[in-house]
Amino acid sequence: MATRSPFSQRTEFFQQLKKVCVPLSQLALSPKDKVVDSKEVLRLLDSLINIWTAQANEDASILDDKLADYVFFPLSHVLKGRDRYSMRVIEAVIRLLRLLVQHGWKAKALPQLFQQLLIFLTFVIGGVPGQPKKEVPEETIVEGFRTLTALVSIAEPSHLTTQSAESASRSETILALELSVTVMLEGTTDGPIPAIQLEAVQCLRAVFTTIRNHAVLAQILPGTVSALTKVLSPPQANQTQRRVLLESLDVLKLVLVNVLGDIRVRSLLKELQTSSKSDPDATAEQKNPAAPGVLTPSWLRATVSQLKIALSAVLKLRAHESEQIQSALHRFCIALLDECHSSLADCQTILVETAVMLEDPETTQSHLQTTLQDLASVYPKLGDGIKSALYNWITGLPRVMQSSDERVRQLAIRSILRGSKLAAALHMDSSTLDDALGDSLRDSIITLIKSSKQPKIVDYVGVDLPASGGLVTSGTELATYRPVLLDLEGQKNTRKEIHSLIFYLGSAVQQVKVATTMLGYVRDSEGVERIASFWLSFELLKATYAQSSDVDELLDLSSLGESRHQEDAFRELYDFSASVLAAHSDSIETDWQLEAIALEVTAFAASRLKSNFLPELIDVLYPVTTFLGSQVPQLRAHSITTLNVIAASCGYESVSDLIVDNADYMVNSISLRLNTFDISPASTKVLTMVIRLTGPRLLPFLDDIVAAIFAALENYHGYPVFVESLFSVLTEVVTQGVKSDMLLLEDGNTKPVNHRKQPPKSPGIPGILQTLTARLERAKRSTREEAEANTIPHPKQPWGTPKDQASSLLDKLTNPDADDEVDADADQTSTNDKDKDRDKPKTPTYALVAQIFSLTQHHLTSPAPALRRSLLDLVAKAGRALAPDENAFLPLVNAVWPVVLARLRDREPYVAAAACRALAALCEGAGDFLASRFRSEWFSGTGSSSAALSAWFRRAREEAAAARRSRRAVGSGMGGASLSFVGGGGARKGIGMTGDGEGILVPTREGVVGNGDGMRLVETSSSSFPSGSGGALGRFAQASQVWEAAVELLTAVVAHVRLEDDMFDDILELVVDVLPQHGELREALETVNADAVWLALYERGMVQERAPPVTEGFDFQFATLERGGSVKVGG
Repeated sequence: MATRSPFSQRTEFFQQLKKVCVPLSQLALSPKDKVVDSKEVLRLLDSLINIWTAQANEDASILDDKLADYVFFPLSHVLKGRDRYSMRVIEAVIRLLRLLVQHGWKAKALPQLFQQLLIFLTFVIGGVPGQPKKEVPEETIVEGFRTLTALVSIAEPSHLTTQSAESASRSETILALELSVTVMLEGTTDGPIPAIQLEAVQCLRAVFTTIRNHAVLAQILPGTVSALTKVLSPPQANQTQRRVLLESLDVLKLVLVNVLGDIRVRSLLKELQTSSKSDPDATAEQKNPAAPGVLTPSWLRATVSQLKIALSAVLKLRAHESEQIQSALHRFCIALLDECHSSLADCQTILVETAVMLEDPETTQSHLQTTLQDLASVYPKLGDGIKSALYNWITGLPRVMQSSDERVRQLAIRSILRGSKLAAALHMDSSTLDDALGDSLRDSIITLIKSSKQPKIVDYVGVDLPASGGLVTSGTELATYRPVLLDLEGQKNTRKEIHSLIFYLGSAVQQVKVATTMLGYVRDSEGVERIASFWLSFELLKATYAQSSDVDELLDLSSLGESRHQEDAFRELYDFSASVLAAHSDSIETDWQLEAIALEVTAFAASRLKSNFLPELIDVLYPVTTFLGSQVPQLRAHSITTLNVIAASCGYESVSDLIVDNADYMVNSISLRLNTFDISPASTKVLTMVIRLTGPRLLPFLDDIVAAIFAALENYHGYPVFVESLFSVLTEVVTQGVKSDMLLLEDGNTKPVNHRKQPPKSPGIPGILQTLTARLERAKRSTREEAEANTIPHPKQPWGTPKDQASSLLDKLTNPDADDEVDADADQTSTNDKDKDRDKPKTPTYALVAQIFSLTQHHLTSPAPALRRSLLDLVAKAGRALAPDENAFLPLVNAVWPVVLARLRDREPYVAAAACRALAALCEGAGDFLASRFRSEWFSGTGSSSAALSAWFRRAREEAAAARRSRRAVGSGMGGASLSFVGGGGARKGIGMTGDGEGILVPTREGVVGNGDGMRLVETSSSSFPSGSGGALGRFAQASQVWEAAVELLTAVVAHVRLEDDMFDDILELVVDVLPQHGELREALETVNADAVWLALYERGMVQERAPPVTEGFDFQFATLERGGSVKVGG
């Protein structure tokens, strides 16, 4: 396809315009009394817009002012009769005018046309002055501002004045422009939507970018600055959209630079400088009366003074939360400091302060942009302003910290941080600033601590030691401390800013110097002041170690020799921390924050020294561990974290390995406190936790501590709470000792003890055959021996080596006791073998547990019921562990038997129940050793029948039954018999009501076996009751709990201890009614005598009847046992 020539394209485009412009002109030139079709006009206007836009996008070179004039002809007639058309038509006309200005007239528009369009657009947007303002759609206003922007952008000097520019006379165009600027300012400040505000701001940008007449710009400067200041300053800035603020701030920078830039007003600045040197009191106007009335030195002086007020309001945007706004404001300040350095000299202070506040290298610094550091290098006075601003911020920081607004606090801290970085970059070393900064930080932290709300314990999720004893877990959650100061969630950012300020606080030398000063305050102050100084010195020293490196030391020659001061300062800090930890006592109230910081210092020292920290464990390991028992959850959490850090730093895999490997330090520290009776609840708790933490591995090292506890128990046995705390330690020793795989004898030959009776096993057919075979062999052997006995004579001489009689008589005369010695040697050999078996070597853990087991007998009479129950549980737990060595265990059982047995009659039911469990454990471990003791106590007790053990069991059963009857009477109101249904064949007939000497009906848990005659009732004695019931609380009643424990004891006695027949019958009669509910007890009784158990159950109707066997030719019938002992066969 051949390329068309521009002329042909222009001709074709003109024909397209003609097809639309002619009918549009006809409609526009129609008589005024005739109604105009607005829809048709709007359609034609849209067609023109589409045609012009398409050509502009395809080839805008053929568009010129001639074509624009041709299109403008019908538009001018539409505008003349604009009252006849709707606002949509006017809006389309304005849009088309913008296209004509941009692509048609461009800079060739006639001044008269420029003036007419300027006035028209101004009136459309802002209304005609002196007339009521009409309602204009927002879309029309937006299009009007866009067209006005395009119109102003093509303005030339000839458009603004009809005379020479030097005369500065005000032409009609300038008046129209001023009116237009007023409309722009109103749109900027009062625009109903952000789109209108943005377009109005763009119009202002076009005015100050296009117009070169300085005098005209100076005339509209005050109003422009005032309007933009209104938009950019609170409170309106808080409701203005971010993009409007960004554009307004950029336009304000453009306005000030184009009007008051040093280049634009250099002549005025020179006049001011000359006048001030020659005659300070004389003004420039007095010296040069012919100077213009606008651009004069006095105008500049007055304008700058007003601008200072406006800038003070605008620069409040530095507190805006948007980083884009802050970055734009930073560029604004840098531009004014650079372009208006001399003209706005009076505003340098506030501009420098704001620039320093917003100096963020991550968001504002660019290699292609001028920075404040560059300007300070060029203008030394800016450096003085930076230093002055930094000093004011530092001295005012404590006052700002009193504010309740966290953002204000953070901005103040961030400003000091950025100012300090800038001062360091400019090498502004000042001892005054250093001293002021240290004191200000300390006072600020004190203010923050006092104003912070201390968290309640219920609000803090503490860290408790797990029961399993493990502390170290994978990950870093246990190696991170919770904040000691400013630990609220709302103070998180403030705390972060303070840490950043401390970290970047000058050089390492300066930080060490400030930290040393803070250590002086630590020694001489108390309370919050000490905490603040202590924390600040620690954070400063941490920052110095974080910043130090080989490269820094190589490049920074000023730090040579300063490492010694750093180490001295940290050593002093660590020594104070160690003294704080060692002085911890539950009886003396101290600030937990001070102790928490001391724990952090200890952990930091360990992380720095690594394995070299091991000697320090002598002084700090036990104090750190003591905080595991603190009442303050924060200290417990800090203690756990510190132990993890120390263990990891010293090369241990876990805290358990740390404590076990340094057990001598721990044991020595604890023993010293126990020997001096410096015992507190925390010390016993920490000892318990340490034992639980390390497990059985630590027990062999605790013999001295256990001995000290025994001594303390002997001297202070009259203090139940104290004794209970000590026994809690011993209980933990036993608990961990039971878990130990080293509790058994060292030779490893000990076998587990099992005294449980085994039921007789049926040999079966093979066993019977084997028995018969053995009998036959024995009979044959007897027959053969009898036959051989008749043929073999008896021995004629003694066995052994023959010895002549003379020698024997001589030996007897020489040594008459020889035979006795031989016999004695044989007896001694036998005795030694027995003693060797009896005195097997014991492990230290076994000896500790045995000592504690024996000690319990002296404290089972303590007045504290909780202690008595704890000791009985200890006896039960230790008894099972000590049982394998019977030679050592049985004497211990003999020692504790009387006191444990006496606890069965304790006034507290739960203590009696614990005694039952303890005796059951002794039965499992000692077995038949307790047979004679139980028999003697069962029938006679201490001498009276009421004190017999059997009487105690019966009384426990009756109390539980009475509690059950009381519950049924209260619950059902029947007060009589209780019926229960059991599946089976026939029902027993003699069922009576409950009463004295009468039977009661109890529910059984037997399964239902239906055979057509329904359920049957079971009658029991009045003292029997089902297990698991009793009292209004059911099985949780005290009487039921005691009876359940008693049944447990009887189960252990029957299963492990040898019983005489009468005692067995007594026990069976006692518990026969509860056997269906206690399968283990029934199994133990059946192991001893299954027939007796079955008969007792059968007598009470608790055995299901079986159907008789059916065999052809035979008739089977069951025999019934009558009361007189006679047997009745059949019905």
